Amino acid sequence: MKTVMLSFLLLFTAPLVAQKTMVLEIQTNAQCGDCKDRIESVLNQTKGVVYAELNLETKKVEIKLKTAKIDPAALRIVISQIGYDADSIKANPEAQKALPLCCQPGGH
Repeated sequence: MKTVMLSFLLLFTAPLVAQKTMVLEIQTNAQCGDCKDRIESVLNQTKGVVYAELNLETKKVEIKLKTAKIDPAALRIVISQIGYDADSIKANPEAQKALPLCCQPGGH
């Protein structure tokens, strides 16, 4: 009987502790495959990010995140710190200068 009660309890409480996720789109100024690889690599290694994928045609990165671990504003800062614009947040100038020439504004 204890096993049945424990199973019942776990079955109905698991959804309550499950983390909420959301999908976010952030506009960037990425230009090439190197930009795509760099942005996706950093974001996919960021705590709280489930996945990140950059569409080079639209220059938008789609990010699925766990809202309890990270918020959208922090992700915009992460992108700007690696040298790219993120919506209204401008790229960190020093990080942008450190990018390969093809990834800097006007490089393509």
